[in-house]
Amino acid sequence: MSTGLDPVVIVSAARTAIGSFNGSLSTVPVHELGSVVIKEVLKRASVAPEDVSEVIFGHVLSAGCGQNPVRQSSVGAGIPYVVPAWSCQMICGSGLKAVCLGAQSIGSGESSVVIAGGMESMSKAPHFVHLRTGLKMGETPLKDSVICDGLTDAFHNYHMGITAENVAQKWKVSREDQDGYALLSQKRTENAQKAGYFDKEIVPVSVPSRKGPVEVKTDEFPRHGSTLEAISKLKPCFLTDGSGTITAANASGMNDGAAAVVLMKKSEAERRGLTPLAQIVSWSQVGVDPSIMGSGPIPAIRQAVAKANWTLDDVDAFEINEAFASLAVAVSKELGLNPEKVNIQGGAIALGHPIGSSGCRILVTLLHTLERMGGTRGVAALCIGGGMGIAMCVKRE
Repeated sequence: MSTGLDPVVIVSAARTAIGSFNGSLSTVPVHELGSVVIKEVLKRASVAPEDVSEVIFGHVLSAGCGQNPVRQSSVGAGIPYVVPAWSCQMICGSGLKAVCLGAQSIGSGESSVVIAGGMESMSKAPHFVHLRTGLKMGETPLKDSVICDGLTDAFHNYHMGITAENVAQKWKVSREDQDGYALLSQKRTENAQKAGYFDKEIVPVSVPSRKGPVEVKTDEFPRHGSTLEAISKLKPCFLTDGSGTITAANASGMNDGAAAVVLMKKSEAERRGLTPLAQIVSWSQVGVDPSIMGSGPIPAIRQAVAKANWTLDDVDAFEINEAFASLAVAVSKELGLNPEKVNIQGGAIALGHPIGSSGCRILVTLLHTLERMGGTRGVAALCIGGGMGIAMCVKRE
């Protein structure tokens, strides 16, 4: 963990806007999204590129992106060749796991300044086919790497949506509960966007077009003006026997984006005259039954909070990734969380879920939320495909 006299602190945090699938960021290669946020967090922290010890990013859908896309992002951001860069793959938890790895690297003395984060372009993820041994006759289907590598449980060979249905059944989360939660997420995000609450955390991305560069600086996925009537009309996507509850409206989207933070020890921040956004107090990762992977945040949050020597009531704000409304409701119900403390500016149902980026995205949002509201303690957590959960506790001075 990162407690003690000289804890690891976060001195800078930023993200791109989140683009819709085949939307405003769909033409931007994923490594360029990574470069944008790396440049921005360095600028905000007044850290020279040559001062960086290591770059660690979560990235899930790497097929066709070229050798080590994170290394491409690092070099593209002006960080020298001598600085290593690498990716970690923990599905939805990748972006937060990267921050844990960065904190561990600093805590062990291996690194002094680490850029950690996550990136994903689900729009650019390719379809593929295995033809190494040839195809003598007939057709062969293409596989979708988004579905195969990002959204299908490898143990049961079914979509993440089925695991969300399993959570809904086990925790008795009704369709009405899920639709109500989805509407709340949309309303909170709409209010936050109109109030400018996300502006400080977002770095604009310049996207080339035939009419010249277009600056993308607003999350594209939220549906302003959502109503319960419209949400409740949608048909279930995964179970069509009359028992299904998961729809396109109460699930997160497929999206593009990147996020990053700069990590260093508190003493290093003081030496540089930097005021930390927060210190990393603890983190935890757990495994659960893959068929109910959405329950992963429950033990992960409990363990991380226990390691921090906090109680759940001590926490001022939670950012819990809204992969599906069923799990968001189940996690809050099981932990007995105050809904006024959870995803107070909405979550992935409204904002979107670029899987490799989301872990760091929710941390970036949490840090800026705590700063804006004057809160002290925060928890970021995600469920993870394959049956896992990850959580991190941070504290502002």
